[in-house]
Amino acid sequence: MLITHRRGSEGTDGSTHGPNGVETRTWDRVQQLLAADGPLTAADLASRLGLTPAAVRRHLDLLAEQGAIEEREVATAGGRGRGRPARAYVLSEAGHAGMSSDYADVATSALRFLAEHAGADAVGEFARERSAQLEARYAAQLPPTGGDVRARAQALASVLSADGFAASIRSAEEGLPVASVQLCQGHCPVLHVAAEFPVFCDVETEVFSRLLGVPVERQTTLVGGEHVCTTVIPVNALAMPTTSEMNNPSEGSIA
Repeated sequence: MLITHRRGSEGTDGSTHGPNGVETRTWDRVQQLLAADGPLTAADLASRLGLTPAAVRRHLDLLAEQGAIEEREVATAGGRGRGRPARAYVLSEAGHAGMSSDYADVATSALRFLAEHAGADAVGEFARERSAQLEARYAAQLPPTGGDVRARAQALASVLSADGFAASIRSAEEGLPVASVQLCQGHCPVLHVAAEFPVFCDVETEVFSRLLGVPVERQTTLVGGEHVCTTVIPVNALAMPTTSEMNNPSEGSIA
C-alpha cells in the first residue's frame, strides 16, 4: 500500500497538517527516524523530537492504521524483568514504499524491458555502470586510505544518508566479531528495483568493500524482509586495495 500524505490547512508558521490534524513535518520526521534508527519506542521518539510520548503516539497510531509501521521487540541488556515489554516500531514494507520516489515503478519497468530484450546480463552491466559512477563520487568524500576504517565507514554512512539511504554505523551485535562495526541502511530509495533485480544489492556490497579497503559481509536486507540492511565491517582486517588505489596502482606500490 502506497502511503500518501493528505495535506490540510497551512498554519501561520508555514506548517501543514495531515490526517486528523497531525503536523506533517513531525509525521515525516517520525518516519525518517524509524528508517534510520529503528526499532524505536514512543519514548525514544519523544526524546529526539522534543515532544511528549502521548503526542508521538498520535503519529504512531495513525501510521499503524495506514500499515506504514510494525512492532518489533526491544532488545535490552539483562532483560526488562516483570511487566509488559516496551513496544518499539520500524517502518513496514508499505512505509518504505511511501518514502520511495514516484519514479520507482518507471525504473523497474525500464529494467524489466531491458532484461526481456537484451538479457539479464544487460541489467547486471547497467547495475555495475551505475555503481561505478556512485563509487567514484563517494570515494572523493571519504578520508584518505590507510587510516581508520571506522572513520571511513562513518563517512560512507554520511554520504549514503545524503543519497536517501538513512545510513548509520552501529556497534557489533552479539555473535559478531568484536573488532567490527555494522553499516545499517534503514531505507533504500531503489527498494522496488532491488527486490526484482538482486544484482543491485550484490554490486553495492562489492562497492562497499572497495571503498573501505576491507572485505565486508552483507547480513540482512530490506528486500529479504528485515527492517534494515546490515553490512558487517571488520575494522582491523587485512587491507584490500581501495577504489583509488585500483584506479591509480602506482599510489599503492612500494618503491
